Amino acid sequence: MTRIEKDWNFNAAVHFDGKFIINNYDLTVSMMVETESNHEQNIAMERLDYFINNILDSCVFISNSETKSIGNYTNAGIKTCLVPEEPYDQIVGLVLLLKLNSILENRMIITDITFSSNLSDNVRFHIVEEIAENLYSGDNWWNDSSTKLYDSPKLTDKKTKIVKLFDDEWVSLGLSWKELKQPTQVT
Repeated sequence: MTRIEKDWNFNAAVHFDGKFIINNYDLTVSMMVETESNHEQNIAMERLDYFINNILDSCVFISNSETKSIGNYTNAGIKTCLVPEEPYDQIVGLVLLLKLNSILENRMIITDITFSSNLSDNVRFHIVEEIAENLYSGDNWWNDSSTKLYDSPKLTDKKTKIVKLFDDEWVSLGLSWKELKQPTQVT
C-alpha cells in the first residue's frame, strides 16, 4: 500500500446567523491507495478533483435545519450543501471526509484530512476517518458515492414509478471504474 496526499483550495459560502458569508477553504487529504490498478488510481483522483472543483466550489454550506433559507438559496439557483449542524469548519470537514471516501468507493481510503478556512482565521482542523464515521454514519448524502450535496426528499406517492436507466452519474462523466476499450480501427 502507498500513502499519498493532495491539497485543494476552493471557494464557498456559509449561511450562519442569517447571513451569507463568502469563504475560502484549504483542504489536505491523506489517503492510502487500496487498488493496484493505475486506471482506478487515476479515476479516484479525477473524481476528487471533479467533486471539489465543480460541485463544492461556489456552493453554500448550511445547516439542514434552516429549511426556509435552504428553499431561498435553491430557488435562487445557488448550490446548497446541507450539513447536520451549523457549518463550522470542523463540521464541514467531518462531512467532507465521509463524502470523499464514499466517492472513492474503497479504491483509496482517506485516513485523515486537514481543513481550514479564512473565517476560522486559518486554524487547521485535523480530522480522522474514525471520528467522522462515529459521528455521522448512516443513510445520508455524505455516505453516498454520487455527487449530490443533500438528501433528496423521499417520494410518498406510491403510484409514482421512476425507472432509472443509468445508475451511475460517474459513467456519464467518463469517471467509471471500468476501463473503456478503445474501438479497433479497420484499415
